[in-house]
Amino acid sequence: MPGPSKQAPPPLQVDTARVVLAGMAVWTVALVVLLILGDRVDRMWTWTCVAALVLALLGLWIMRLQGQSRSRSRD
Repeated sequence: MPGPSKQAPPPLQVDTARVVLAGMAVWTVALVVLLILGDRVDRMWTWTCVAALVLALLGLWIMRLQGQSRSRSRD
């Protein structure tokens, strides 16, 4: 028989847009460094940074859509 279970702590309120923007800043710095290095690095890494930035923008757009749909459902 299991012992008494503890209640789960309340979920943290996190500004996910700020987290995504911080990640985008890191990927942007990496992209700039790779562009400065030029032909000394494999182009796969440059495209990886570009893909990360595109996916982050897509994520921000989706978060915005979800935020707007939630506010409409509350009204």
